[in-house]
Amino acid sequence: MTQGEDPRGGEARGRLLCIEDNATNMAFLEAALADMHGVTLIKATTAAEGIRLARAEQPDLVLLDMHLPDFDGLEVVRVLNIEIAAGLKVVILTADNLSMEVVKAMSLGAREYWLKPIDVQRLREGVARYLRIGAAGVAGSARPQNR
Repeated sequence: MTQGEDPRGGEARGRLLCIEDNATNMAFLEAALADMHGVTLIKATTAAEGIRLARAEQPDLVLLDMHLPDFDGLEVVRVLNIEIAAGLKVVILTADNLSMEVVKAMSLGAREYWLKPIDVQRLREGVARYLRIGAAGVAGSARPQNR
């Protein structure tokens, strides 16, 4: 298997929007995904910037930090899934293990939540799975997975 290749076959391809205000977390995500050459990483550090980029760039997947300085993560999930694109694949990045906020985000359309600190292998596998699914035109799992 080559670097950046989906472990289940084929290279993951697509546009990934990461909305994360913590510079260390963003650098970690960028480094972890650097050799996934089919993945275009679009970065936003605020909810407003992330929403603007989601409208302009039409990402295939959004990784969303729930604790942003300008908007509540729940509002961002709502905007992404209702105002921008119904069914947009949004994965929550959080340190809150199954909090009420995570449950509400899932009810608003988030697909999964991944606990911080995020394991590199799980991150790469999850991104590859969602981008491979998107490329195949198959709907992703709506079932939450604690990763």
